[in-house]
Amino acid sequence: MLRPSAAVQVYLYAGTVDMRKSINGLSALVEQELELSPMANALFVFCNRDRDKIKLLYWERNGFVLWYKRLEKQRFKWLKPTDSAAICIDGHQLNLLLDGLDIFNNKPHETLFYTAMN
Repeated sequence: MLRPSAAVQVYLYAGTVDMRKSINGLSALVEQELELSPMANALFVFCNRDRDKIKLLYWERNGFVLWYKRLEKQRFKWLKPTDSAAICIDGHQLNLLLDGLDIFNNKPHETLFYTAMN
């Protein structure tokens, strides 16, 4: 199984992407819309309109690597349309997303406050 380490920097592209795009098209999105270098030490993650396909792009020493995952039944939990082109997460959060968890609406238990009764 190929999964990123928890320490890796990950950029999730907020828009939807035509999954026919390959390395050249995705790296152009990174440069033009995210204003980042596609050769940076980071993963760039893209999702299609139906949210059943994800592509990861990264640079590894002497060339690009493109990783593709297609779900057979379910959908990925993905970004809602926002003003930002991308959000930055870590490798652990990406693994949770790939496993089907909603990392965007994850809320901790409510904090309880107790007062002393006299």
